Amino acid sequence: MIVDARQAPRPARTKRGVARTHRGPRRDRLDELQRARIIAAMLELANRGVSAVSVAHVVERSGVSRRTFYQHFTGRDDCFRAAFEQALSYASERVLSAYRSERTWRERIRAGLVALLSFLDEEPAVARVLIIERLSGPRALQSRAEALARVASALDEGRAEASGTDSPLTAEGVLGGALAVIQARLAAPERTQMVHIGGARDGEPLIGLTNQLMSMIVLPYLGPAAARRELARPLPASTPLAVERDGSLLSDPFKEAGMRLTYRTVRALLAIAEHPNASNRLVGERAGVSDQGQISKLLGRLEQIGLVENAVDGVGQGGPNAWSLTTNGQRIVQAIGAHTQDAVPNTRETR
Repeated sequence: MIVDARQAPRPARTKRGVARTHRGPRRDRLDELQRARIIAAMLELANRGVSAVSVAHVVERSGVSRRTFYQHFTGRDDCFRAAFEQALSYASERVLSAYRSERTWRERIRAGLVALLSFLDEEPAVARVLIIERLSGPRALQSRAEALARVASALDEGRAEASGTDSPLTAEGVLGGALAVIQARLAAPERTQMVHIGGARDGEPLIGLTNQLMSMIVLPYLGPAAARRELARPLPASTPLAVERDGSLLSDPFKEAGMRLTYRTVRALLAIAEHPNASNRLVGERAGVSDQGQISKLLGRLEQIGLVENAVDGVGQGGPNAWSLTTNGQRIVQAIGAHTQDAVPNTRETR
């Protein structure tokens, strides 16, 4: 059943608190992008501590309306739980992919460790949420516990090659020690203020801990000689700390463009991407805007902020306009696809 927004002051809510709205491929795409922006804002703000973050802070940082926030989340804690679980899933995929690429236990552990440290270097705000932030709520705590249990299980496989310990508790102890070292580096005041690598020891990239952590991990399983060999291995290439990168969980091209994310805006940009040199009427039809005055104003604003351009020289020449995406417009359309499951059409400019 489709609910007419004009007849209902607030959309009906599901058991999870997410509003039921009119569905469709483009509506779904916008919902996913709005959710991604809200989660990115929460991850960024959570560095100050979740208790200091309010819904108002998240709404302001993400650029969505308060109503949109509550269409996706029941409140601040629900939003943080979703942000934490998404970040954890993203990090886990990186680590597992690297871990499975190697054959021996020691090389699998090293590959997984390098992937984890690289991820934490690339996403310092997310790193603090995953490693430092105190969690509340059973679901977030369970997610973290399950992730740690998987890591401990992978470490425990070292007992099959062990020349030293045969205790199943060794993996838990090794994991706890490694996390304590990483946590101490992330919590250093110098690091929280950094955007790029600095000179202080605690501000150096975490990837530099690889050999020391590997030495600590293999020691109880393979003995002192193997631990010394880990210390002597070449370090992986350093990864600069970065607050925003293409593909980052915190990247937000709409914020950079200085625009508010709306359903009509996304539909208009996608319409132009799919139909280069589109007229006002075609863009309006695809964006669901029947009023030609409204679509003209929307296209004018998009042109003013440099996302679209009109191939028709002059105004009032009698012919239809021909809209295409600028380079910035193409980048934003590609970002929509990066944050959603839908494929984005080829956005190469056509003039």
